[in-house]
Amino acid sequence: MYEVNRSVAIVKPKLAFFDWLRGTPDWDLELTLENLRVDCTALLIPEFNEPEDAINFIDDMYQDIFDSELASWCDDSALWPQQRTLQTFWEWFDIELHSMVIDVTDEDIDEVTLEDLH
Repeated sequence: MYEVNRSVAIVKPKLAFFDWLRGTPDWDLELTLENLRVDCTALLIPEFNEPEDAINFIDDMYQDIFDSELASWCDDSALWPQQRTLQTFWEWFDIELHSMVIDVTDEDIDEVTLEDLH
């Protein structure tokens, strides 16, 4: 086991995201907002001493995070909301911060770009 020089930000959808998702044409999932908030995206971010530092980092990256969250549910960007401002991001998502990351395996971490996944 060893500590990794990163922190974690968990991206948790709020009601506004859920409402948008339910309005997409292919929506047919039996999913609640509570279920949607259980298995969320975890981002490795730079280590932070103060939560404000992590929030500032998220603010700088919000557009990429927002687009990635939308793309994970709907690959047609024409259906994405037109207003994807920083304010909209914070209305659509909660961010849960964790300052310590510990790797408990000896396996190497495989890197795959988001573009490779879509």
